Amino acid sequence: MGEVYVQLYRLAPRGQMFFTFSPFFSIRIPKNMLIHIILLQKNITLWKRSKSVVNRRFINIWNVYNENRRYSLEVLRVKMEKAIEVLDQMRLPNGAYTASLSKDYSYVWIRDVVYTVLPFLSQSCDRYEKAYHALFDLFKEYEWKIDIHTEKKPVYIFEYIHARYSTELKELNMEWGHAQNDAIGAFLWGVGEGVRHGKQVIRDKGDLQIVQKLVHYLDCLQYWQAKDNGMWEENMELHASSIGACVAGLKAVKMLVHVEEDLIQKGEEALRFLLPRESETKDVDLALLSLIFPYRIVDRKTALLILQQVPNKLERKRGCIRYENDQYYNEGSEAEWCFGFPWLGLCYSELGMDEKANEYIEKTKRNIPENWEVPELFIGGRNIHNVNTPLAWSVALSYLFLQRMGQTKRQLQ
Repeated sequence: MGEVYVQLYRLAPRGQMFFTFSPFFSIRIPKNMLIHIILLQKNITLWKRSKSVVNRRFINIWNVYNENRRYSLEVLRVKMEKAIEVLDQMRLPNGAYTASLSKDYSYVWIRDVVYTVLPFLSQSCDRYEKAYHALFDLFKEYEWKIDIHTEKKPVYIFEYIHARYSTELKELNMEWGHAQNDAIGAFLWGVGEGVRHGKQVIRDKGDLQIVQKLVHYLDCLQYWQAKDNGMWEENMELHASSIGACVAGLKAVKMLVHVEEDLIQKGEEALRFLLPRESETKDVDLALLSLIFPYRIVDRKTALLILQQVPNKLERKRGCIRYENDQYYNEGSEAEWCFGFPWLGLCYSELGMDEKANEYIEKTKRNIPENWEVPELFIGGRNIHNVNTPLAWSVALSYLFLQRMGQTKRQLQ
């Protein structure tokens, strides 16, 4: 690694001077400061002296730059704006989102909406609120069903609160694995998290009433011991990720409505029995990552165990498989899901393991095309993506992860 001596950058007589000290990063420097910039291989350190150089017209810059590790925050910011444009393409007039632009996924999943709007949780726009207002309106449409099953446990799959709806937020008359308790937990968590971030998620007493009824619905289901179709909408069994979502949701809304403490404790006890397994048939499952991000409900020891097992058993070249022997889009091997990389990165970041999180930056970026239409998955055995491209969930997690890592780098600088 050599040094490059760059000099004769002119200071403007008045105001500020704008100059570029690397091909990808720019800063503004007041004219009363002499900046010595030393760029090491991974770090940027600035030393400044002031006052004695007001009339100085030139400054010297020492630049040591690693060409193989260039990281452009400014270029990344511009490119990442495309991610929001892609998400907006899947945003419906009612404020909800379709899972994808594909014909197969031109529906609204409660869970997908929760994950899709995570990038807007800390932004000043109203996309987060509008999405939850749409879901509240959906629940009010079927409040009669919720009322029934706050007292009587569903027997048939169609009796459950549906997990998937038309773009007009109407139930679909077709068979589906609607027993997805994690979707209800995810919604409750998103409501509570939105309120915690100052979002106007709750509009009126009617919305609060829905939240209270959904709490009673989970109680009636006895979610802590209820088999469901889980995050992947497949076979009925007891899923740790579903129980975890419900625990997270109940904790998030207990400041808004009445939640019995033992209702939460029963879920926590069930998790202690199940974890680190996902279910009876799956010892390792990508869905377990949700317990670390976004829900943050497992202790560090359990989180580290999950983060030991998931990469070791599920990580592949183009993404992560959901679980071993997954048959969805399996043409010789399991499909590799694109949101697996940013999801792992976010989990490592949650634990303060930034070096490990950094390993997933390039892996995530490999799956992001120029137009930011990140696929659902790459077909197992074929290395081509499937038709569900872009997938809102993939775009959102990729954006969220790269945004977080960009902020971390800026703080270090």
